[in-house]
Amino acid sequence: MSDRSPRNRAPQLKADPVRRVAYKVIRQVTAEGGYANLVLNKALRDARLSGRDAAFCTELVHGTLRWQGTYDAFLARSVSRPLADLDPELLDLLRLGAHQLLNMRVDSYAAVNEMVTLTRSELGQKRTGLVNAVLRKISQRTLDQWISTVAPTPEEDLLGFLAVADAHPRWVIDAFDRALTDGPGAAPPGEAVRELERLLAADNDPPRVTLAARPGLADLDELVAAGATPARWSPYGAVLEGGGDPGRIEAVATGRAGVQDEGSQLVAIALASAKVDGDDTQWLDLCAGPGGKSALLAALVQQRDGQLTAVEPLKHRAELVRSNLRAIPGDHKVLVGDGTKPTWPAGSFDRVLADVPCSGLGALRRRPEARWRRTPEDVVELRPLQEALLDSAITSVRPGGVVAYVTCSPHPDETRAVVDAVLSRRDDASLEDARPLFPDVPDLGEGPDVQLWPHVHGTDAMYLALVRRS
Repeated sequence: MSDRSPRNRAPQLKADPVRRVAYKVIRQVTAEGGYANLVLNKALRDARLSGRDAAFCTELVHGTLRWQGTYDAFLARSVSRPLADLDPELLDLLRLGAHQLLNMRVDSYAAVNEMVTLTRSELGQKRTGLVNAVLRKISQRTLDQWISTVAPTPEEDLLGFLAVADAHPRWVIDAFDRALTDGPGAAPPGEAVRELERLLAADNDPPRVTLAARPGLADLDELVAAGATPARWSPYGAVLEGGGDPGRIEAVATGRAGVQDEGSQLVAIALASAKVDGDDTQWLDLCAGPGGKSALLAALVQQRDGQLTAVEPLKHRAELVRSNLRAIPGDHKVLVGDGTKPTWPAGSFDRVLADVPCSGLGALRRRPEARWRRTPEDVVELRPLQEALLDSAITSVRPGGVVAYVTCSPHPDETRAVVDAVLSRRDDASLEDARPLFPDVPDLGEGPDVQLWPHVHGTDAMYLALVRRS
């Protein structure tokens, strides 16, 4: 983040409006369960922040949420009572201050005084003394010095050290370590630690804004002409280098293109590219909301004179799917219903996407709060639903048809373990090698399933297993 001289001058009596917006967003995320990207986008629009102010506010929000657990470890050494005894709104102010002091190029004097002024404005004069004292303690060490102070040494406990140094909960690092050691695309022996460190670092890099041109409606040339650059592997993908508002691009505003990570594009394209003999006009998206993959699949099946049926259990998310499909020609259906209890006859579809609900650990770059919000229990609780949805998807596809089981998580208990469990109970389906469906994409491992990685492929950590109905 570049130095913003107006933020580094002596503080004014009035709280900095950009920091105030950032604090309000953080409170909505931590106290009300909001999603940072959605809450922040609305807040930026409402406050009419753009350019450098919008970039500064975004880094304040995403960085504070991303490094929350690590900052809490530092603050616990700087506050005279347990953090659990602090008012949550006060703790969020301290986290916001710590981020400016340790991970942004903001002058220490300015950062502390701006946060004292913001505290006075939001919580009253009584709290300013504590904020001033604690943040001055935080400012006395660099980030690396604080890490050395509170973390175990790598020799004592490597994963414990990485949990503090790279701001990930220990259980998440354990899961990533397992996936990199034993999962599809596993690191070669002796390189797993280095790959884990690269993955954690990639999770802490802000994601690029990636667009998908919907086939038959828009093409890459139009997105490039609007300022994007072609993505690496998706024939429909383009990247807005340096960010910016994708809604300003006419193709996005009209629904002919959408914002979609390249990994999400690749798994949808893989399903559409798998060989299927005979009819190929009825496709199903079993877990459709909010509809990004639905729109890409609908555009692709439309080119084959076919129809997409999209199923979503939540009504408001089904409306998002309809919105995403608004520009796609054809008689595509959006059904509000439970994908584990199909209302259609068995074998009704030629291709089925089961992009199941998961922990979302593969998208920590763009969902900074998720790493601290999710728990190991979430993975356990989601497992029966994931198995039921894959089982329903296999039943829904005709003999000879294909199912793509997809998660935005590399956690082994949400990926191969689910597929193995379901296939062990069925004798009418088998796993196929999905790697040929990702042409030119490197480092896909030994298969047959595919795991994409932020640090290797620059995408979310999308997982795909291709299942063929016998």
